[in-house]
Amino acid sequence: MKKIEAVIKPFKLDEVRDALAEVGVEGMTVSEVKGFGRQKGHTEIYRGSEYTVDFLPKIKLEVVVADENSEASIGAITKAANTGKIGDGKIFVSDVEGAIRIRTEEKGEEAL
Repeated sequence: MKKIEAVIKPFKLDEVRDALAEVGVEGMTVSEVKGFGRQKGHTEIYRGSEYTVDFLPKIKLEVVVADENSEASIGAITKAANTGKIGDGKIFVSDVEGAIRIRTEEKGEEAL
């Protein structure tokens, strides 16, 4: 099993969710986060004063998928979240040793 964590622009969430549903991903965890990468934030003007926004709002999406579904899931996220502009985000993939569904105590891929 693989855990896929994607940090994306907030307005791309619906497109990414739909793309993952099309490749068979049945569940996900979504968090509102703040951060920065190469873009290093930006400046804004509020009531005539300029200030720097160091941390930009992002969405962190977490899904755990079977090994054979990981490449399709990564491709779906990449395609749906891409705007071609700086700050589109990142995808991190890691191995998952196990999963347990609390209600039924199913284990492994059956718990997904």
